[in-house]
Amino acid sequence: MFERVREDVRAMRERDPAAKGWLEVLLCYPGLHAVWAHRLAHRCWNGGPAGRLFARLLSHVVRLLTGVEIHPAADVGRRVTIDHGMGVVIGETAEIGDDVHMYHGVTLGGDTNEPVKRHPTVENGAQLGANATLLGDITIGADAAVGAGSVVTQDVPAGATVVGVPAERVD
Repeated sequence: MFERVREDVRAMRERDPAAKGWLEVLLCYPGLHAVWAHRLAHRCWNGGPAGRLFARLLSHVVRLLTGVEIHPAADVGRRVTIDHGMGVVIGETAEIGDDVHMYHGVTLGGDTNEPVKRHPTVENGAQLGANATLLGDITIGADAAVGAGSVVTQDVPAGATVVGVPAERVD
């Protein structure tokens, strides 16, 4: 557990030039606090009905404290960083790979009420700009970038950059 915290703090310091030291990141980065609490909530969610209720309550309290809402069932990888955090929403069937970096206001939302995979998959190393909205069972490829304010409803290939409403490839 402590090694995961260390690698998260290290990742945030590498990605955010405003991060002046490890103690500042440890104490003052609500996006990381939300990810850490999600890890506990996710374990509880996978523990059965009683654990699911606790997981939902924990995620609700964390949302109130950090402004970041991560459904306890979402699958979040290692060294995922959320810069500023406020307004981030990550849905139930979302899958986020390792080393993903996202900014405030990002939504990984669903596009159906059916009990199916309905939220995005974000592969390793992707970057999601502020207020980017990703909707449905789509895949954002490894090392892809989604520009700020973009609305993405289709798959994005690995290494691509997309911007706009609707998002279009620009590289």
